[in-house]
Amino acid sequence: MFIDEAKVYVKAGDGGNGCLAFRREKYVPHGGPSGGDGGRGGDVVFVASIHHNTLLHFRFNPEHKAQRGRHGEGSNKTGHDGASIEVPVPVGTMVFNEAGGELIHDFATPGERFTVARGGRGGRGNARFATSTHQAPTEHEPGHPGEEFHLRLELKLLADVGLVGFPNAGKSTLISRISAARPKIADYPFTTLEPNLGVVDAGDGRTFVVADIPGLIEGAHQGSGLGIQFLRHVERTRLLVHLVDVSEGTGRDPVNDFEVIMRELASFSPEMAAKPMLLVAAKMDVAQDAARVDALKKLAAARNLEFFKLSSVTGLGVKALKHRMGEICLAPQEPPAE
Repeated sequence: MFIDEAKVYVKAGDGGNGCLAFRREKYVPHGGPSGGDGGRGGDVVFVASIHHNTLLHFRFNPEHKAQRGRHGEGSNKTGHDGASIEVPVPVGTMVFNEAGGELIHDFATPGERFTVARGGRGGRGNARFATSTHQAPTEHEPGHPGEEFHLRLELKLLADVGLVGFPNAGKSTLISRISAARPKIADYPFTTLEPNLGVVDAGDGRTFVVADIPGLIEGAHQGSGLGIQFLRHVERTRLLVHLVDVSEGTGRDPVNDFEVIMRELASFSPEMAAKPMLLVAAKMDVAQDAARVDALKKLAAARNLEFFKLSSVTGLGVKALKHRMGEICLAPQEPPAE
């Protein structure tokens, strides 16, 4: 089950209370106030993990609380600090404050750590308040409360290439041919109900990640079909590969199909529609009308897009497309302009 949104409650540990105590042992010098400080509360730390690829574990465990600090004791004994907890999140998770909606942190690299709630400071014991003129203080402080937040987590897959197109355009079949991913493949729309990731070997020990994004139809940005549920997963990609079914079985015009998907991408995010893109005429093995393919090729030329003919069933164009995706994804990225 693929879960890419979750709401969680985090509570850092409260600080321990300071102690009120006096030392009055017979024959023991340096008596007087001896109340120790309370211990500090534990933190709640999120850690980006490569061993998690969904937010499913938060559905069954939405509350995460760190340990509170121990109270101070007599004889100037400071309480133990509370234990912090580490909560794994998938790489690509964005953490938002549910109350204000602001982005708190974006986990983009494996092993990245971020403290989402800090433990409270321990209260001071009465020994801290002793002075030359105030030698028997009774003041002592309670522990400070730890931070607590209601958070919204949103997962955006970290992929180099995003496969987009109408349902049943051949995206799942392509990803199964170029990677070890084995998504469900069937001859009906909305076969793919969740994004699929595939790691593609580009040779020389280098790899890139391809994501198959399901559910795009006309009106997707307004919630039609699977709606915008998975569109966020192509926002981080470097390259889009737009598959258009050129077979006659769809009953649709390939050029219009391309335009519909582009409008949906632009409606969701103008930056997404402006990403580098390869245009692919898919299912060439069952394409009988050459005019449909030629119209799509002319569209690619007019938009200055690289054009590929593909049949994942026969293997036509698979190697060339895979090679070109690797060239673009593994090319050094220019540093952002200052």
